[in-house]
Amino acid sequence: MGKFPGGDTQAKSACQNESVMTLTSLLFISESATIPASSELSSMHWWASIAGVVLILIILMDAFETIVLPRRIKRSFRITSWFYKKTWGLWTRVGRHIKSANRREGFLAYFGPLSLFPLLGFWALGLIFGFACVQYGLGEHLSLGNEKITFGKVVYLSGETFFTLGYGDITPNNAAARALAVMEAGMGFAFLGVVIGYLPVIYNSFASREIEISLLDARAGSPPSAAEFLGRLGCCPDQKVLDDIFRDWERWCADLLSSHISYPVLVYFRSQHSNQSWLSALTVMLDVTSAIMTGVDGIHPEQAKLTFAMARHAAVDLAQVVNAEYSPHDAGRLTAADLIRLRAELAEHGVTLNDGADNDGAGNDGAKNDSADELERLAELRILYEPYLHSLSRRLLMTLPPWIHTDRKKDNWQGGPWDRAIQARALERPGRAKDDHF
Repeated sequence: MGKFPGGDTQAKSACQNESVMTLTSLLFISESATIPASSELSSMHWWASIAGVVLILIILMDAFETIVLPRRIKRSFRITSWFYKKTWGLWTRVGRHIKSANRREGFLAYFGPLSLFPLLGFWALGLIFGFACVQYGLGEHLSLGNEKITFGKVVYLSGETFFTLGYGDITPNNAAARALAVMEAGMGFAFLGVVIGYLPVIYNSFASREIEISLLDARAGSPPSAAEFLGRLGCCPDQKVLDDIFRDWERWCADLLSSHISYPVLVYFRSQHSNQSWLSALTVMLDVTSAIMTGVDGIHPEQAKLTFAMARHAAVDLAQVVNAEYSPHDAGRLTAADLIRLRAELAEHGVTLNDGADNDGAGNDGAKNDSADELERLAELRILYEPYLHSLSRRLLMTLPPWIHTDRKKDNWQGGPWDRAIQARALERPGRAKDDHF
């Protein structure tokens, strides 16, 4: 071969080509060998997929029970219940340090609406993390920059898929991962729809609840009391008027029960005025109807009994909704002195309770006349609902109204920000003024 011109050069070139082909073959074999490694990595992380599936199911079940399922869940642990127990505890811990009652009430009023957003965000983050765990277990993802795929990047992929951003910088590289990405994107749309539909339902229920509470201002004062209600309406000559009012409140109690069981966050929504609340309205209805059931001259108790039953049902069930705790040390709300004042004030308005003496409804030794029996009946009725009201009051930091106020208070409709200026102007032009309530 040495006789041919350039023979050494041709041989050298052939050797170089053979070396390049050998190197290419080795690279191909090396790349082929990485495919099983990816499969082995997926098999090593099977636990991530299982944990992700469990987390997704837990979040979806909790969201379903909170938003869709219209009944109280008796299971001991729920994410939403745990969330509200912890966050409300922290919120009230701060609120107790606010000395001004109005400012404290205003601060507590923020919790209900504000808590919706962390709860929805908690669900979203839980779903994103759960899908990321499943994707991480499935493996085989490609990155445009040929960067190493870490769990943090898979979480990023899950987040942009859930919120349907679709940048495309990281993509799944097998059928299972692609199917999971499509499922997560669909769930992101469903989550957005739930948020859009959930908030209006909450506020419609809240607005419906507040209508009767606002109407109670002119009928029982603000804060309301049983003495004010009976004094203003107890002497009404038409029994049908009272029955219609009690019938409306029976429906209100039923609506309160159904809406606040279906959407427990509503119990944390405070009323528009700091001296009003759904708990005080419920308390007054129970006080008034129990007094009428005990005996008020000229008022038939049939409709009052139905309203009392529905109101007590609401108090009992809602105490369980907020996980309120019973305390045997709660003081009675109607003392002997309060009872005497109640009789005297109602007598001034032409309303007569059954006469007799009693110390906070306790039984008397010796023979009991009919009046004492009626007062004992009042104590029996009060013990049916007052423990639940006290527990709700402690849990929600809502003040229970008394049976009778110690001092005269203006109703909300009687006050206004310009009243002092108007009165000062009226002094310049004296005229006749009436001091009647209506």
